[in-house]
Amino acid sequence: MTQTDDAPAKVDPAHARRLLRWIWRGYLHRHAGTLVIALLFMAVEGGMFGALSYMMKPLFDRVFLAGNMDALVWVGVLVFAIFCVRALSGVAQKVLLTRISQKTIADIRTDMLDHLMTLDASFHQTHPPGHLMQRVENDVDSVDRVWRLILTGAGRDLIALISLLTVALVVDWQWTLVAMAGIPVLIAPTALLQRYVRRQARRVREVSAHLYTRLNEVFHGIIPIKLNAMEDYQSERYRALTRTRVNNEVRTSLGEASFPGLIDVMSGVGFMLVLFYGGGEIITGEKTVGDFMAFFTAIALTFEPLRRLGAVSGAWEVAAAGLERIRALLDERSELTDPEDPMPAPSGVPDIVLDDVHLAYGDLPVLQGASFVAEAGKTTALVGASGAGKSTIFNVLTRLVDPAEGTATIGGIPVSAMRLADLRGMFSVVSQEALLFDETLRDNILLGQDNIAEARLTRALDAAHVSDFLPRLPAALDSPAGPRGTNLSGGQRQRVAIARALLRDTPILLLDEATSALDAQSEAIVQKALDTLSEGRTTLVIAHRLSTVRNADKIVVMDKGKVIDQGTHAELIARGGTYADLYRLQFEDGPDRA
Repeated sequence: MTQTDDAPAKVDPAHARRLLRWIWRGYLHRHAGTLVIALLFMAVEGGMFGALSYMMKPLFDRVFLAGNMDALVWVGVLVFAIFCVRALSGVAQKVLLTRISQKTIADIRTDMLDHLMTLDASFHQTHPPGHLMQRVENDVDSVDRVWRLILTGAGRDLIALISLLTVALVVDWQWTLVAMAGIPVLIAPTALLQRYVRRQARRVREVSAHLYTRLNEVFHGIIPIKLNAMEDYQSERYRALTRTRVNNEVRTSLGEASFPGLIDVMSGVGFMLVLFYGGGEIITGEKTVGDFMAFFTAIALTFEPLRRLGAVSGAWEVAAAGLERIRALLDERSELTDPEDPMPAPSGVPDIVLDDVHLAYGDLPVLQGASFVAEAGKTTALVGASGAGKSTIFNVLTRLVDPAEGTATIGGIPVSAMRLADLRGMFSVVSQEALLFDETLRDNILLGQDNIAEARLTRALDAAHVSDFLPRLPAALDSPAGPRGTNLSGGQRQRVAIARALLRDTPILLLDEATSALDAQSEAIVQKALDTLSEGRTTLVIAHRLSTVRNADKIVVMDKGKVIDQGTHAELIARGGTYADLYRLQFEDGPDRA
């Protein structure tokens, strides 16, 4: 699935009903009691329209024409009471609907985020973050829009329309039929408008997804953009997308506005016919002025409910596209799932074994029979050129991807035989890009663990050398890390990540180029912290700078997805080959230039 092909081709009535059932069963049923009360208030508010129009008959016949002062009092009191009831019921239903709406939106967004985090890495590689942000934020607004319109239409406008038409029928059923004569003319234009609005709404959401993606890439890459003087280029790309979105939004608005516009035309035609047909009856005295004013008020007040009910159709076409995208996203399933009969994770510090592992991304082979053993409690380094498959091995071990052939075992248990949570709970990872959130350092280190004793936290901070720079921060451990950790230097971010790994206290440690982006001074501090972290753990290290892995218990040399040599640093140097060539390139031909 791509980011532009998941909009529904057509939202037919049966599918619309399925979407509404999904909203109800998944979310709205939780608020059924509150919803019923809101609907009752909406019904009361809608019924007041009919009551107000009916009061026009005694107002004109008994008060204005007959001059009855007693009638003036009770008619005035009743009209005032009608407005008070309408006001109170209107406020009550709006507050209740807002409460239900906000809770429903929050639940859907949370469910979407929870679900997105369960999907495979392959899904996230084909769906940019900005696109997913647009799905979680904007598409969910469709739920709020559609169900508010439908409920308001059913609970208030439909009741208002029924009460007003009842008054009109009571006054004169023939006048009412004449006033409704234009309705059949609306059928064909309405069907055409529905298709038009649906098509434009789909285009708006596709462009919005591209806009979110563009913003996400610009803000994440702001430094390279500045260094390469790409501001104008990126601005023009964004401006072109916004122009497309504006055009599509205007077309969508035109389609939506046309629904109530057609209602206005139909109402004008109907009212003109009533004037021609009923005017003579008023003149001859067959009907009273009060009859006409009650009918006139009822028909006039039907305009707004009719306009809103007409707008529901257009709004539904816009919202249904978003609803379908939400459903499609929630229907996505991860290919990497827990086994039906999972085995428990091994206890203690385990060994790691790869046996003839093959894996390809599409037609590109990445691992081609990779095999090696990382002994328990020791450090094993993976070296080789970029693209040799080193990081892919980490992905195989943590089941971010499953191999096509071969097995990976931890403590003698295949990784595919364990629950994902148990498997990944065995690993701590420190990579070149330390993942920090825009929260305090304390939050970034604890990651929601509220049972960590202060003494244990202090030991981890000391071991990771985080304590060295805390006094220089404005609020020490409670200082904000900034977006993506931008308030800290690269070495400081790495030390925070190491402290986090120390508290995680897992038996296996994965180090992925953890010091490659650091200066010499920061590297020395971070390497000392990593040495502390590695003690008593099975450690796998990916490194291009061989200075960081010379003391590893085993070095595994990879090339084009294969293990071509392995041994200690001294053994590999003595044998010659790829590792020896890399070593000479980095140390004999120049001072650690890698």
